[in-house]
Amino acid sequence: MCVFRLAENRNEKGKDQRMAIVETLQELMTQDDRIVVLEGDLGAASGFAKIGKSHPERFIQCGIAEANMTGVAAGLSLLGFKPWIHSFAPFVSRRNFDQLYVSGAYAQNTINIYGSDPGFAVAHNGGTHTAWEDVALMRTIPGSIVVDPCDAVQFAWVVRELMKLKGIHYVRSNRKAVRKVYSEDSAFTLGKGNLLKKGSDVLIVCAGELISEALDAAEVLEEKGYSVALIDMFTIKPLDKELLLAEVKGKKLMISFENHSVIGGLGSAIEEVIAANSMNIRFHKIGVEERFGQVGSAAFLQKEYHLTAQDMIDKVMSELG
Repeated sequence: MCVFRLAENRNEKGKDQRMAIVETLQELMTQDDRIVVLEGDLGAASGFAKIGKSHPERFIQCGIAEANMTGVAAGLSLLGFKPWIHSFAPFVSRRNFDQLYVSGAYAQNTINIYGSDPGFAVAHNGGTHTAWEDVALMRTIPGSIVVDPCDAVQFAWVVRELMKLKGIHYVRSNRKAVRKVYSEDSAFTLGKGNLLKKGSDVLIVCAGELISEALDAAEVLEEKGYSVALIDMFTIKPLDKELLLAEVKGKKLMISFENHSVIGGLGSAIEEVIAANSMNIRFHKIGVEERFGQVGSAAFLQKEYHLTAQDMIDKVMSELG
């Protein structure tokens, strides 16, 4: 059941995103001895080393060998286990894609994937560690679920929910703390977007930690006289087509906003709905266009790739005048 409220102080950061998944998995592992965690030599960075201490018999350090880690997870799934694997987003999506596709999905195994620090969240780890394409890749796997939670509350909820399901599940998230969006008692529904604001002029569809930027932009735009609706489309696959079609009616403009390439991500998923339903709407994608990653602070990279609230504000005002 989807019952959510916005956090009282959205400028306050929650717990580290990595601790949201670590603490949730530790709790679930005390209840279900089939859950096993695999790490790609980043236990200190991900916090998964804490699971290695609390549940050493169900923690496997696979080293810098992500494709092999995925194969091990597939084998564990065959034996009835429920594996979670982790590495930086490009290494558990791009680097081991064939293993996920064949040993995972094609073989009808269950593999839960935490791809950390997607997009600008990679910060000083630089271009080789940057994933602007992970959602595009993971969307193409038949039957996959792709989720981009916006804060620690939603991340922890997603982890619990995915443990009930079989298949390939990809969750992308910053490792560090991000601004709060939801109250602690919020609950959601996989495959259903959350309508955070109602409005009549502009529809913004967003996912991940950019939700905070989108909320900031919506507040400024409303002060300037624009009526803004905002959807948190945290489940990118399967996309909530019903909500999208309902909310786009009567709007002058729709904008997707994502920490990802404009090719193959949330914006592309929305374009597919637009085309399939012959929707008459002006649509613009705010994302990364034909660029690789680079070294810099997360704040610098977010500005460099035009993924800020101000970029959203400027785009709406330029489109609507």
